[in-house]
Amino acid sequence: MQHGIDRRNFLGNIGGGLCGIAMAQMLARDGVVSASSSDPALKGGLHHVPKVKRIIQLFMTGGASPMDTFDYKPELERLHGQKLGPTEKPEGFTAMPGPLMKSPFKFKQYGECGRWVSDVFPHQAKWVDEMTFLMAMVSKTNVHGPGTYMMNSGFLLPGFPCMGAWISYALGNLTDNLPTFVVLPDTKGLPYNQRGPFSSGFLPAVHQGTVINATSNTAIPDLFADEQFEFATDSANREGLALLNEVNQSHAEQRINDSRLDARIRSYELAAKMQLSAPEAFDISKESQSTQQAYGLGQNETDDFGRRCLLARRLIERDTRFVQIWSGPQGATGNWDNHGSIPNELPPIARSVDQPIAALIGDLKSRGLFEDTLLIWTTEFGRTPFAQGGEGRDHNGGSFVTWFAGAGVKPGIAHGQSDEWGYKAAEGTTYCYDFHATILHLLGIDHKRLTFRQNGIDRRLTDVHGHVIHEILD
Repeated sequence: MQHGIDRRNFLGNIGGGLCGIAMAQMLARDGVVSASSSDPALKGGLHHVPKVKRIIQLFMTGGASPMDTFDYKPELERLHGQKLGPTEKPEGFTAMPGPLMKSPFKFKQYGECGRWVSDVFPHQAKWVDEMTFLMAMVSKTNVHGPGTYMMNSGFLLPGFPCMGAWISYALGNLTDNLPTFVVLPDTKGLPYNQRGPFSSGFLPAVHQGTVINATSNTAIPDLFADEQFEFATDSANREGLALLNEVNQSHAEQRINDSRLDARIRSYELAAKMQLSAPEAFDISKESQSTQQAYGLGQNETDDFGRRCLLARRLIERDTRFVQIWSGPQGATGNWDNHGSIPNELPPIARSVDQPIAALIGDLKSRGLFEDTLLIWTTEFGRTPFAQGGEGRDHNGGSFVTWFAGAGVKPGIAHGQSDEWGYKAAEGTTYCYDFHATILHLLGIDHKRLTFRQNGIDRRLTDVHGHVIHEILD
């Protein structure tokens, strides 16, 4: 008598709930079981009709300064230079707060909604009537690592699944030929916590983000055999994969509680399919010259981020469900962590993303992709209204800005506001839990019902918090 469970019994006893639904969808797609014609096949939401099928998230690493970008504070101009801040160094600050500092940039109102935007974002400013702003985002920390985890996983500590992994787990893929969750990091390096913000945590490993180097000649390494190996023909590859599949299946049947092998098997299966689909999807040379110019390709400051924005559009156009684009690596330079000098450090990083983001908005809109695609811009926390050193700004979890554009949200509006200095949230305070709950809602998911049993706890992306921000929903 075998002590393990065989494949037939495992499939027969897979159980109900979300895991069972997801498995049923996978097996139906593979022809193992038949899906009911009335089922939405998880592509149309779990709990209600979705407004969004696909997401592109733009993450500004380091803490983008709200009062120098989207949160105009004329009171800082009136009080510039006055020492009105804390008399002791707050927890998480890297230095004692200096005097209040006005923004060195000019603000102007744009669009029919009259949204104030600084002159560091002249291209995005033209699209404010398409954007939905959360003006009072708040974090529980002023430290980059925990803050980055919190905005991605809802927790300050490592080990928890990120939002992209939860979405992959809940809804599965829209296409069999490309990854469900793609991460496009800054070519200068990975963000704080390295690959932690793209982790599947305790969810099956297959749901972690697929990291792609968009500027490499081989965006996905080892997808094809090296030309020097003449024996690695297509037929040999197929025969090898068939044999490997038999061995893997036998191994997996005896270790059904270990998701790592299953993730590795699926990654190889996906790689085989991507040998046909990926070269075309990643080949942005097929785009018109005018499109490439619109995204800033060929320009030193905008080429990297523009290339990744264009690739993101191509991926979601081909039904990748979630694409995350990072601006800036971890560390003291080359990102949005402008401790030394807001006037000197913020403009270059802002220029690197401004034109590409504006082009992405226009492209998504003109192609009709905004009908079911959500675009998100955010960061891990904001910065202080007080000067650090001479003209820098310190970390501040008290208030920062996020915006949405596209499917399911009301364009040209703002929810919440910070105080007159931009130091703390004053109205409509929004945590990552509310941010995540709203995104899941738009995808057709009730954030309270999306759970995974881990160490005796029914875990959620939103932990025990969160509410949907209905005020911004269309």
